[in-house]
Amino acid sequence: MKKIAFTPKTSQPLMVCLHMLWTLSLGGFISNSQAGSMPSALSNGSHPEDHRHAPLTDLNGYFPFQVPETIAEWEDRAEQLRTHLLVVNGLWPMPTKTALNTVIHGKVDQGDYTIEKVFFESFPGFYVTGSLYRPKGFAGPRPAILCPHGHWNNGRFTENESIWSEINSGAERFETGGRSPLQSRCVQLARMGCVVFHYDMIGYADSIQISYDLAHRFAKQRPEMNGSDRWGFFSPQAESHLQSIMGLQTWNSIRSLDFLETLPDVDRSRLGITGASGGGTQTFLLAAIDDRLAVSFPAVMVSTAMQGGCTCENTCGLRIPAGNVEFAALFAPKPLGMTGANDWTVEMSSKGFPELQKLYSMYGAKDNVQLAQLNHFGHNYNYVSRASMYQFMNKHLNLDLGGPIIEQDYEFLRADDLSVWTNGYEAPKGGPEFEQELLQYWRRDAEEKLAPSAQSIHAFQNLHAPAIEAIIGRTIESVGKTELELNHKSQKDGYLEMAGVVKNLTHGEAVPTLYLHPDDWNGRTIIWPTIDGKNGLLDSNGKPNSEARALLNEGCTVVGVDLLFQGESRGNESPVNQNQVVDNPREFAGYTYGYNHPLFVKRVHDLLTSIENIRTNEKRASSTIELKGSGSAAYLAAAARAVSRDTIQNAILDLDGLSNEPISDYRDPDFFFGSAKLASISACLAVGAPSRLQVRNGDQELKNLLAGIYASAGFPHRLVIE
Repeated sequence: MKKIAFTPKTSQPLMVCLHMLWTLSLGGFISNSQAGSMPSALSNGSHPEDHRHAPLTDLNGYFPFQVPETIAEWEDRAEQLRTHLLVVNGLWPMPTKTALNTVIHGKVDQGDYTIEKVFFESFPGFYVTGSLYRPKGFAGPRPAILCPHGHWNNGRFTENESIWSEINSGAERFETGGRSPLQSRCVQLARMGCVVFHYDMIGYADSIQISYDLAHRFAKQRPEMNGSDRWGFFSPQAESHLQSIMGLQTWNSIRSLDFLETLPDVDRSRLGITGASGGGTQTFLLAAIDDRLAVSFPAVMVSTAMQGGCTCENTCGLRIPAGNVEFAALFAPKPLGMTGANDWTVEMSSKGFPELQKLYSMYGAKDNVQLAQLNHFGHNYNYVSRASMYQFMNKHLNLDLGGPIIEQDYEFLRADDLSVWTNGYEAPKGGPEFEQELLQYWRRDAEEKLAPSAQSIHAFQNLHAPAIEAIIGRTIESVGKTELELNHKSQKDGYLEMAGVVKNLTHGEAVPTLYLHPDDWNGRTIIWPTIDGKNGLLDSNGKPNSEARALLNEGCTVVGVDLLFQGESRGNESPVNQNQVVDNPREFAGYTYGYNHPLFVKRVHDLLTSIENIRTNEKRASSTIELKGSGSAAYLAAAARAVSRDTIQNAILDLDGLSNEPISDYRDPDFFFGSAKLASISACLAVGAPSRLQVRNGDQELKNLLAGIYASAGFPHRLVIE
């Protein structure tokens, strides 16, 4: 196949003018550097000022919520965050809602309420288990409330045998009923006239197919669970497919709402959720993404401080753009209640809650947000906290019970009384083989949902573009303000050699950059990342290599960049620190990449900064901005092109060296979450259509996808595949 011959339609006088702007407006000096030296983008003895050289953020960081100025701004932001939550939890596209195959059995009559044992399939063969509480003596369909339990010992089966200290402190009222704050709230809500589903977190109580130790205490990577065709949770493969325990738990919550909606005695317009601690995390996440809920009450979990310590409360990408307070705010203006305690929520009344009040006030619904700051208690969902929740549910679910609502004692039930695997129902299989089968089903289901979009550029971009934007975390519109600090300028044989630092003033980042600008410029500017940074454009003598020289001879400006930790962007970092992970002994990617972009993505950000600096600076106006790259650098370029809209007019990418083998270590500099599911090299290239693209060394599957996408766009001639 012959190469693209791409000549911009720009008049010669304009080219002369633009060339003068390139050479004159850059200012500075012209020197004759010594042969063989590599041009430096930095001033003598300096290193780039870049916040990314600072220690990484972790779950113990500070996560304030800045309220936008208008509701319109907030709603745009909220839509982006909801998409982000769905993407990083593996729920974009939403999995197929297969038959629940619900089993309800073992009813126990407790006088004014009943308890039944429930299990159903959220995915085929994977069971959600729990207790269903139903009120007696109330007419008509009733409100229904989901109760995720959080990290109480043994979950739904928890039993506090030393209750007297809590009674003496005022935390609980009864010796019998007070033995489980979890049962207590379910019983009281049922007595208030609500249907309540108390369901197990993965690995707790009757949810035994994925073990507790795996779901909540994972610490060490399992090489045997990281194959190219079969893998387990927490592996680089699972992270690349956006499969996590948090995502699976969130899916269980969605399916639990589906289950409640099947019950004839449930009023679908009055659905609520409440949980504390890890159950609070599940509460505000479900409330953020499922608009069926009418009331949300996450207890002792919404704060600007510690965001959740368990592996089930973290997943790659989750809190890079926002923290728990802002996630809770996604429920606005619907009723949102919370509690604080003498834990990480201790400052919620002054940090987080005022911002929520401001947002709700903008909607004219300030009374819909409530915080009970109970700092005289530790981390809890005790009677005092529950009493606040009861009043909130009474008001906002229109229970019309008056007040105050006071808990009464009840008959405490033990694990043997509550377990769903009784009455002839045997517990399903679990273990490593089942885990692998479950993740393969999840993968296949997603692929079946995504496959039809390959027939249409619009369908493909509607599915993949928002996901890629969520994974990359930046678009050309959100790059911000940039400026160039030029530190070197030298006239060479037929071209100007210039070097400096492109500063991203909005994000506090810096990109050492080399410009090779021909004396006879044709208006094309080609940004060319390499695995060796900007020096990858030069030979051992510091002169343009053969490919760069050929482009200069054609009249193209060639731009080389030191992406983060390349060349002069390394700063004072040692190679050991460049692929750093957070200080956590547990080998879980989500503890690092739940709060920080992977290095691959940060390097895409550097390309976007370079693109934006050239695009917006009138003094260096280009008629075209193009990308070139090979191997892993081609992937970086493709990802940058995918989130640059129509800013990139042409890309010349050689995929030689890109391996189809999965990355086996989440600390690899080329690893990034979602790369196998939604942000593959194929997806990034297709999303960038229909701008001109020349691809070398792509496999047949890539060729077929790109040919179909460009044909559906009506521009097949803009694609050249070698």
